[in-house]
Amino acid sequence: MLTVRLPDDIEERLNTLARTTNRPKSFYVREALERSLEDIEDIYLAEKRLEDIRAGKSKTVTLEEILKRHGMEG
Repeated sequence: MLTVRLPDDIEERLNTLARTTNRPKSFYVREALERSLEDIEDIYLAEKRLEDIRAGKSKTVTLEEILKRHGMEG
């Protein structure tokens, strides 16, 4: 179970959508999370990787190195 506090304008939009479509608000909240959660995870993962690179904990690899490693140079 999760409780979420929404800004009034978002809450009203969600209420209107739920009334108009005869679906519960939770349906749309769940759908919005499913659609955006992967993008949010990708952003945080990219930020973490960048921190690791800047801190010297991870190394970068050039495109040329990747192509050569997989026999695709040319």
